[in-house]
Amino acid sequence: MKAELLQNPVFAMAAEQFDQVADFLDLNDDIRERCKWPKRLITVTVPVRHDDGSTRVYFGHRVQHHLARGPVKGGLRYHPDVELGEVAALAMWMNWKCALMDLPFGGGKGGINCDPRTLSVGEKERITRRFTMEMIPFIGEDIDVMAPDMGTDAQTMAWFLDTYSTHAGKMVPGIITGKPINLQGSEGRERATGHGVAFLASRALNKLGVPIRDATAVVQGFGNVGLHTALTLASYGVEVRGISDITGALWNGHGIDVRKLSKHVRKTGGVAGFDGADEIDPGEMLCQPCDVLAPAACSMVITRENAPKLQCKVLAEGANGPTTPEADAILVERGDVFVIPDILGNAGGVTVSYFEWVQNLQRYRWTEREVLTRLETMLEAAFTRVLQFAKRHDLSLRVASQALAVQTVAEVKTQRGMFP
Repeated sequence: MKAELLQNPVFAMAAEQFDQVADFLDLNDDIRERCKWPKRLITVTVPVRHDDGSTRVYFGHRVQHHLARGPVKGGLRYHPDVELGEVAALAMWMNWKCALMDLPFGGGKGGINCDPRTLSVGEKERITRRFTMEMIPFIGEDIDVMAPDMGTDAQTMAWFLDTYSTHAGKMVPGIITGKPINLQGSEGRERATGHGVAFLASRALNKLGVPIRDATAVVQGFGNVGLHTALTLASYGVEVRGISDITGALWNGHGIDVRKLSKHVRKTGGVAGFDGADEIDPGEMLCQPCDVLAPAACSMVITRENAPKLQCKVLAEGANGPTTPEADAILVERGDVFVIPDILGNAGGVTVSYFEWVQNLQRYRWTEREVLTRLETMLEAAFTRVLQFAKRHDLSLRVASQALAVQTVAEVKTQRGMFP
């Protein structure tokens, strides 16, 4: 029944990764089962009146993987392919991510199966407010704290905050992160995930002895994460030669002007048609020679078909689950690609969300310099822990990072015991 409820290729991938780690840790069956399966699977209907007067019912999901270490934390995405199983996989990965970064959170994830590109601003607002009301019995700043994800942004979070606060009869800024700055959001939150991807990629290049200013990069995805990954890499002096999004892929062997491309995307809605680079097949772009390849869009883009063809030195995962288990096995066997796994690589977002939550609870504001400095310090510490654990146990960095995270959650569950 559990497997049927969560039948989804992304969840199957997350479960396979967990089983591999649980085998390495030799978890007993009791703790293994309790760590693997989500605590809560919440599905609600979201009826919304559209601008043309018609009413449509959407399905919204929220999965709270574990609350053993604190409230759950995780994004809310709007996408037509959202499924409960996918959301459960993302919640599981978020759980390991929070544990790896030593944040006092469990993992959560939410989504509504709508296409935000076809919705008016008013329709998106009504969907958000209705979903918030349906979630109120299950959320709170010490229970479940959401954040932006694919298809949502700071404005979405503002609507969520207003709806919850109106219901509570007071301002509750800690119910959500990724809010606008003037609604007690945090400096640095928008750029946090991409900044973290780029920072860790630079640390990996340093370990490999590759000079940063001589390095090249390819970024797959040009949403919030891909944009700020590219911007930060460029600020380090890395030449970003390839960039893609849903509209197409670009290549310039002399480097793409990331800021100029960003202005083009804001004006046109995608990278297609940019005059500062040539068009390239998106699949071919992934296999071009580069020092850093950063998949920063969707899951399962590095597969057994293209893994043997990758010509990067560092694979810095900005997306969740971009590398399939089959591809991962190929990369481990190759041994010539430094893989920064997703639960470490894209942990910058949830870490700065934690900072925002703390600032909200304290009613205190940190500067962007303070936020990014604290972020880099925590990422460096986690990066070092993973490298040392991998070396000590002769593991890939993916298995090492997940083993450290699962071990942390398993220890907490053992210490707390099971009620009754």
